[in-house]
Amino acid sequence: MRWTWLAPYTGWLFAATLLFNLRAAWKLLIDWAGMLTTLRFVRAAHARRGELPTEEALAARAGAPVFLTLVAAYQEPGIAATLQGLLGLRYPAERARCVVITKAAEDAAPHPGMPESTGALCQQFLADLPPYEAKRLAHLVLPGTGRKAEQLNWGLQPEALAQILEGDAADPSRVFVGVFDADSIPDPDTLRWIAGEELAGRGALVYQGVTVSLANWGALGVRGRICAIQQSSIFTRVSLARLINEVRRIRVIDRVTLGIPGWAAAWVRTALEFCFRRSQICLGHHQFVRLDVLQSLGGFPTGGATEDSTLGYMLGARGILIRAMPMIELTDLPETREKIIRQNARWYQGVLDDVGYLWAAWRAAPTAFNLAQLVRHVVNKVVEWPVAAFVYPAMGYLGWHFAYAYRQEHPALFLVAVAVPTVSLGLTVWVGGVVTQREIQAMEPYLPRPIPLRWENWGEWLLATFRCQTYWLLATRASWRVLWRTVRDGRYEPSKTDRVTRGDLQRTAVGQWWDRLVGGDRLDRIPDAPPAASISTPRPGSLPRSPRP
Repeated sequence: MRWTWLAPYTGWLFAATLLFNLRAAWKLLIDWAGMLTTLRFVRAAHARRGELPTEEALAARAGAPVFLTLVAAYQEPGIAATLQGLLGLRYPAERARCVVITKAAEDAAPHPGMPESTGALCQQFLADLPPYEAKRLAHLVLPGTGRKAEQLNWGLQPEALAQILEGDAADPSRVFVGVFDADSIPDPDTLRWIAGEELAGRGALVYQGVTVSLANWGALGVRGRICAIQQSSIFTRVSLARLINEVRRIRVIDRVTLGIPGWAAAWVRTALEFCFRRSQICLGHHQFVRLDVLQSLGGFPTGGATEDSTLGYMLGARGILIRAMPMIELTDLPETREKIIRQNARWYQGVLDDVGYLWAAWRAAPTAFNLAQLVRHVVNKVVEWPVAAFVYPAMGYLGWHFAYAYRQEHPALFLVAVAVPTVSLGLTVWVGGVVTQREIQAMEPYLPRPIPLRWENWGEWLLATFRCQTYWLLATRASWRVLWRTVRDGRYEPSKTDRVTRGDLQRTAVGQWWDRLVGGDRLDRIPDAPPAASISTPRPGSLPRSPRP
């Protein structure tokens, strides 16, 4: 009786729910294929790792690229370890420079949980370095305030480049600007891989490496590790897989339009680019952009909350393809539920900010590609991000409900209509839970630092499988926080997701019961975490140095 008012619209509602459930199943299959694509890409590259050019060979090659690595740091107590790792990358020292950019605002008012400001820690680290390594590292201070993009651009000033790169600054086409975060742990052979591609004639203007949020795996509880796997899967199944597949899509479009007459080829290419081209994704770290390309763009974009996504759109609009790089970088996952929400809120604010850029890009050049980027961005990110957690479960339920209207007259249609949401639900658990765990754990041999990614008991595996949507629910909360603050205050101001303090994730009574069931008190708690005031940065002299072959 309660559904009788929907009777006139049953046919349309049935079609809508069927399409939604088909799309959900299709997206899950695409995610599955994306993870397999990235894993195969990493495995194939690491199997040929022995073919990378040695440091001696690179030092002898006049055309070997020069690398300028930038790190924007703010309230980072562990910055010394990050800088030590970047200086330990295996590459000729005279062709690899590193710049860390801190903020004067932090020096004036350091975080109370840190013994000193990040700038002071950098100066201490520099003072303890031997002269030959101190020459490779520069510390710059951004006056006043500014976000990450402003910090990075401060390191790209002509005066700074001339001083840091010396004679190499005269030829920006040989210089690659690498961006890392203050928690980055890169593979020591990252620069050698890029140099090998450049010297072999397979070079690119932009490179993006694989990133997984597993660096602090040992400090996370079970639910934290579930979120770490899910966040890592975004980078593998979407970001890198899209970069790999985009090259294939363009080749297919070229082959299809090759034998078509001129005017028809243009129409066919326009249709194919609108339907099949995808946006490129920059992650904001573990990425390398040639200096002349950055200069032509005016540096890193500062108009939004996330300069990385805007940079990807800017490169795509100019026809520049980002080359996927198989070397893996480790980063931290925020340790608390609130920090995960805050991180995703900043990303979603960047999504909203990118709408303005994409609209302006399409108005300036109304191509099929630019229109496709705008439409997909609005539909798949701006709209779908906040509502997916509600819409897809509702469509699954309604799909089953409306299917019964066709049980007597159209039994075949009834079976299809019941099967589609059932398959979608099954794929949610299989792809989101089982396959995601398996593929991320399969990358363990290729991580730059040994991390055991196996679950300790069956209870943890079971929780990771059937709570695989934990991270997405937190991301949904983040998007609604941004929308609510935007409506209430006119703008959401993203804040830093700090690594200064650690805290416990709040647990329900059911969560506490599960703690006892799976063993121990490690569900969402960081074991033996020191209080904020006791966190200190180890002296650089005590840090292990990466061996140089």
